[in-house]
Amino acid sequence: MNLNDTDFELFAVPATFAQDRAALDARWKELQREAHPDRFAAQGAAAQRVAMQWSVRINEAYQRLKNPIRRATYLCELNGSPINAEHNTAMPSDFLMQQMAWREELDEASDVDALDKLRAEVEAGRARALSSLDWLIDEKGDYPAAARQVRALMFIERFAEDIETKSDQWGQ
Repeated sequence: MNLNDTDFELFAVPATFAQDRAALDARWKELQREAHPDRFAAQGAAAQRVAMQWSVRINEAYQRLKNPIRRATYLCELNGSPINAEHNTAMPSDFLMQQMAWREELDEASDVDALDKLRAEVEAGRARALSSLDWLIDEKGDYPAAARQVRALMFIERFAEDIETKSDQWGQ
């Protein structure tokens, strides 16, 4: 193992958006067994500290690879298209119109059925955005467009959280 390896190299998986979650889980367990500090107890405190650093590195890589948004963000950054979500909030007008319509629906939702309908629409939008990322990254290699799509997906995720907040307020 090399600390300078990408997460994909560390996990011995292709640097693609599409990933096999079961393979990631299995590789994470394997890497954690290899780097577990207890395996280095006889080698002293320094070896255990290095093992702990490796364990942290493995966990960070696993968290990035298993989460589609974090994985797409990482791939975009590796390929020269950082997300810069805090500085770049420009979105296509049709996307902004959809966001405004959803926001209105959320504000006007007065029962659980309306909230469930909106939740289903947002989940469908999320699924379309994820599918688009798969195509943009793995098929086209269009990382600037993928970065824009990641930013859009971040908006969708935040809005989905707003739906859950309202649902929680209603005790659902």
